[in-house]
Amino acid sequence: MNAIREQRDAIDGGGILYDAASIPKAQPEWFSRDYWTRRGALTEVAGGRGSVRFLQTDTGRWVWRHYRRGGLVAKLFRDRYLWTGEARTRSFAEWRLLAELRGRGLPVPAPIAAAYRRRGLTYEADLITAELPPSTTLAQAMAAPLSAERWQAVGRTIAQFHAQGVQHADLNAHNILLGSDGAVYVLDFDRGRLRARGAWEGRVLARLRRSLEKVSAQHGVVFDDGGWRALMAGYSLSPQAG
Repeated sequence: MNAIREQRDAIDGGGILYDAASIPKAQPEWFSRDYWTRRGALTEVAGGRGSVRFLQTDTGRWVWRHYRRGGLVAKLFRDRYLWTGEARTRSFAEWRLLAELRGRGLPVPAPIAAAYRRRGLTYEADLITAELPPSTTLAQAMAAPLSAERWQAVGRTIAQFHAQGVQHADLNAHNILLGSDGAVYVLDFDRGRLRARGAWEGRVLARLRRSLEKVSAQHGVVFDDGGWRALMAGYSLSPQAG
């Protein structure tokens, strides 16, 4: 895993952060839908609060996410956030957290570039990451019964993050990916953080279980106590669990 070298450049109304070890220079137009459409390099897939955009580049496929709000506040401020300083923008904070986690050898996407543009007291933000190896979300994989070994692998992976003090703000069945090679990856670290170990770990697990139960109820997919026990066995027996 190559070391990430952070570089920050100013752009009109904001800034860009990128990995100078993997790309020579980030361009503001990378965060323009028209730029990629003109090149026939954009694929959009509906999901979550908006579409996920896949970008075909000379160095492989990238994933572009424009930050959008959820809940009632989204009706007023769909994609704008209160300005509290550059380091606290959603995109810069997540880019830097991903860079740190990659440096620790954790299975997360490689950060490519992040940007924000400020307007008065608010800003909008974007993040580009490298696409992970072929995989499916845990929610999709649940369409067929998962083996105990697969559930255990998910639990072991979560334990690795918790052992490093990584708190995921919204761990759910849609941002855990199961690789075709047996690997497990975790996505979407918006509002994630590093902190001392504690009771928050149990809350993260409880949130995940609610997500799995919701997927099961809504889509009639397979999830039962056996699957959860296997997940927790992997989590508890991991050398990383502590």
